[in-house]
Amino acid sequence: MAERSVSLRRIFTLARPEVPLLTAATVALFVGSGMTLVFPRLVGGLVDTVTTQGDLDGVNRTALLLVGLFFLQAVAGLLRAWWFTVAGERVVARLRKELYAAVVRQEMAFFDETRTGELTNRLASDTAVLQNTVTVNLSMALRFGTAVLGGVGMLLWMSPTLTAVTLAVVPIVAVGASVYGRMIRKLSSAVQDALARASEVAEETLSGVRTVRAFAREGAEIDRYGEAVDHSYELAAKRAFAYGAFQGVAGFAGYGAIALVLWFGARLVVAGTMTMGELTSFLLYTLTVAFSLGALAGLYGDFMRAFGASERVFELLDQHPGLEATGGADVPSTEGRLALEGLTFHYPSRPDVPVLSEVDLSLTPGEVVALVGPSGAGKSTIASLLLRYYDPDAGRITLDGRPFTDLDPTALRRHVGIVSQEPILFATSIAENIRYGRPDATDDEVRQAARAANAEAFIDAFPDGFATLVGERGVRLSGGQKQRVAIARALLKDPAILILDEATSALDAENEHLVQEALERLMAGRTTVVIAHRLSTIQGADRVVVLDHGRVVQTGTHGELVGGDGLYRRLVQRQFGLEVA
Repeated sequence: MAERSVSLRRIFTLARPEVPLLTAATVALFVGSGMTLVFPRLVGGLVDTVTTQGDLDGVNRTALLLVGLFFLQAVAGLLRAWWFTVAGERVVARLRKELYAAVVRQEMAFFDETRTGELTNRLASDTAVLQNTVTVNLSMALRFGTAVLGGVGMLLWMSPTLTAVTLAVVPIVAVGASVYGRMIRKLSSAVQDALARASEVAEETLSGVRTVRAFAREGAEIDRYGEAVDHSYELAAKRAFAYGAFQGVAGFAGYGAIALVLWFGARLVVAGTMTMGELTSFLLYTLTVAFSLGALAGLYGDFMRAFGASERVFELLDQHPGLEATGGADVPSTEGRLALEGLTFHYPSRPDVPVLSEVDLSLTPGEVVALVGPSGAGKSTIASLLLRYYDPDAGRITLDGRPFTDLDPTALRRHVGIVSQEPILFATSIAENIRYGRPDATDDEVRQAARAANAEAFIDAFPDGFATLVGERGVRLSGGQKQRVAIARALLKDPAILILDEATSALDAENEHLVQEALERLMAGRTTVVIAHRLSTIQGADRVVVLDHGRVVQTGTHGELVGGDGLYRRLVQRQFGLEVA
């Protein structure tokens, strides 16, 4: 109960900035509820006027009062629904922004272990559940709660004896609501998790649709998604049965109460202790209370669903990254002098698999160092550590003699540029993708960067030029075009340190020539780490560092290493299938 209370308080704190609007909406709610409580008395009076007095003028006055009452109730209902809904939209918009910010700020290890579909489901589905809870459902709970309290008060004032008979069913509904609430909270949490898994499958398939199509696996992926949806449906069906069963019990109890009122009230009318109008009013109040109790019971289930969703949302909001995006000393400028001292590292998602072991490496300003080695040797891991996506388990990396751990990660990354094998472009224009690292860059600076990256010609050939939309992940551009846009983006950023991670490995000879030419311009004067297999991208390096099983096994120039007897020579031989002199 304590945990539930904490969750409930925290859910409602989300609506705290909307207190003025919610207050106005609550006033409108109480006005509308007050009109609801006046209505049965007027109807009762109308019945008595007809049955005992036959006063047509009185009937007309009462009818006009009812029309006025319904008009006021309609206006109050409009304002209540409008203001509560607007407050809800504000709450969910703010929550989604806070949740998205919390997700984006997480360290890379978090994204290694969490699937994208799960995160998007929390941003969309779970926040929508909370939106209804803190506003619309809260509005309804206050409305029906007021109706219950006011209705019971009127019933007690009119006939305490008959009220006692009516309220005999309340314990049945209360016990049922408690059992139902526990069940629905558990089922709702399971349903949300199942929907998240279905979203994961969909996101994975749609993002890799070209691979799916290439292997003719559309049917298999449809079946996989169908299985995930079927699982969520089975859980939702169980939840629906629980909802139906509870509604049936609550409905039986409510109608049973009405039957008791009719039976006992009729006896009172016959005995002369209650008029027909009073019985009519009492019956209408009973209906109001019964309907409101049933609605509150349904809302109880909604609140339980919100608890399930809130656990996942608050889990993300409360999760503090092990490696903060900001914090530490600023890096206004750098020479680009790097040193890796005794680096040992394993990925947090694979703690039992060492990736680097006691790696020592230094780079002088402007030096080009090529990292080579078989797959899994640790080359790309070094690139990730230089971008400070992770911190090493042992050892350290320094920039101009200052440990990475003392520096602000965001400030550090402003001085590091990367061009990878499969550059990620955003679904916006070519110009905006080039400008991504320097949002304040002018159009002329963007064009100069594109020219230096050998990209200006093909961009100008598009009908929309630099305003051409590249599509999701840059699918409307060829591999060589995407690489040159990525190089232009790095050129415009003008980093002191450059990382080239297999930047030409997927290109044909013509594109490789254009990209290599652009890369040479990009590398000029920068401390550069080149990760590559192709000999053409290695020969121009000042130094070649050979990695194997996470250790440095050879260091030297291309000529020195290829003339020796070691792993580098064997790698070159395998690439060309011939002996190297």
